[in-house]
Amino acid sequence: MYVRDKIFSVACFATLVAMLLLIPHLFPSARLLEAATHDLRLPALQTLLARGHCQLSPAEGVEAALCEALGIPRQQDWPVAPIGLEADGGVAGEAYWLRADPVHLRVMRDRIVLADSDTLELTQPEADALVATIGQHFGANLSPIAHHPKRWYLQLDTAPRLTTHARSVAAGCDIDPLLPYGDDAMQFRAWLNEVQMLLHDHPVNLAREARGTLPINALWLWGGGCLPVASTSTAPLYARNADARALGAFCAMRVLPIPERMDISLLETAGVMLLDNLTHAGQYGDAYGWREALRDLERDWFVPLQNALRRSGPEGLILNDPVNGKTLRLHASDAWKFWRRPRDLASMLA
Repeated sequence: MYVRDKIFSVACFATLVAMLLLIPHLFPSARLLEAATHDLRLPALQTLLARGHCQLSPAEGVEAALCEALGIPRQQDWPVAPIGLEADGGVAGEAYWLRADPVHLRVMRDRIVLADSDTLELTQPEADALVATIGQHFGANLSPIAHHPKRWYLQLDTAPRLTTHARSVAAGCDIDPLLPYGDDAMQFRAWLNEVQMLLHDHPVNLAREARGTLPINALWLWGGGCLPVASTSTAPLYARNADARALGAFCAMRVLPIPERMDISLLETAGVMLLDNLTHAGQYGDAYGWREALRDLERDWFVPLQNALRRSGPEGLILNDPVNGKTLRLHASDAWKFWRRPRDLASMLA
């Protein structure tokens, strides 16, 4: 068993004193920016970028940013797996858990790209059949549990010497630099390669391909850890994403739907808002989709935010892109900095 006393007690929400808006892919790659921002003017966003303070921040994904904001300490990974397991109806106990999510790997000319399970339609009977085959083949070494069709869990008696990358960071990317690493990585990579061969001609995948659906041809390991100890918080978390909602519920936060648009009342207390409108287009390089989603954010969030900035709390607010590692910090006093002129959008997001 993993030594329980190595897990630090959690003081959830200890590090968050301002409204935090997590906006994955707000600061996208140069290639996407070039394709998506031609003749695009978003006056409110450009004003906020000009008057706030941009800085580099960790680029470890939404789950990592949420764990850090909520005071959930990092173990070898950010321990999303045991928290998600309990949210999906399982019992984590004192074991070490890894997420072993079903994914599709697409072989490109010079790289292998991950399509994560959020983009795949997968039924519970399909998931049950796939995990049964994997478990029968590998036994206790690699026997995932499908508590949810798209979220699979792997229980280990001892903590592996393994560090992983979140699926949200890997989606749409070349997986080679994002594969698990550490002293035990070679063994796990060998098992994962064997999983790919095992699933290649699986009846579930043959049926999926026959109806024009992407096959499940790999597992993505991430989010390992033991269940930490959590304290409670009355702060709100606004999110659609299942993993985000599980993390918020773990800290006894008020987990709420995302409002249709920005309201001044949201700035009056500290909280977390996950605006993932740009995520799918950003992950897969969809310039048109990203451009249109950013227009919607401008109308519903950035324009009201610019108008309400002078009434924000003493700690202001934070706009963070946890995938690309950039943060915009804003305070009420920034509303009056008229001398900071906006530039073209592409240069400000670069």
